[in-house]
Amino acid sequence: MADTYNRRERPAKPALSRDGIVATALAVMRSEGMEKVTMRRLAKELDTGPASLYVYVKDTEELHAAMLDELLGGVELDPGPDGDWRARLWRVMTSYRRVLFDHPGLARVALVARLSGPNYLAVIEAVLARLAEGGMPRAQAGWTVDLLMLVATASAVEQGTRRASGAAADHDLMISALLGASAQTYPNIAAHAVELTGGPAASRSRWMFDVLLSGAFGTPTPGEGDLP
Repeated sequence: MADTYNRRERPAKPALSRDGIVATALAVMRSEGMEKVTMRRLAKELDTGPASLYVYVKDTEELHAAMLDELLGGVELDPGPDGDWRARLWRVMTSYRRVLFDHPGLARVALVARLSGPNYLAVIEAVLARLAEGGMPRAQAGWTVDLLMLVATASAVEQGTRRASGAAADHDLMISALLGASAQTYPNIAAHAVELTGGPAASRSRWMFDVLLSGAFGTPTPGEGDLP
């Protein structure tokens, strides 16, 4: 009788859901790191068996993509009225990159996964809207958004991973190697050493952004018979 009474008094477990699994995974990631986000660990947190989770997410890759999409809900999609269309697009891309920079473990997912969640699509929609505002032809805009997202993602992964791993010493070593390169052995590196290592990271990122846009406007997409 006592066991029956205790079971009745025990609070019921919350019902499993995809949103609940993703929220738990994000909580584990924030408190202990991405490497601790496993199906076994989530099952323990949710007081269930790992097999139960696969009803809602088919594998770890899908879970990671869902986690990333949840975080992308924090991207500022409305850049406001200030500045021209390029400035507004830059604010959207900067916000996207900042979300990834803050979560380098998940940012790497964006490089390899085929994302399709609603928040990711909302980012694509916002970028395309700014390109259309700038008058970019649809054919070029469709390819440009892919290029912009790729460069922003790769940049966030590089910088975020470097910060998380404490690789500042490696970066300093690289800078010293470039600045100290022998003009006899590496004449071009020596001639461009200041340019290779100079300039704030933010200025370099904005320059890269402007180069991509200018190049996209001036480079029509090839037709099916134009490629070798």
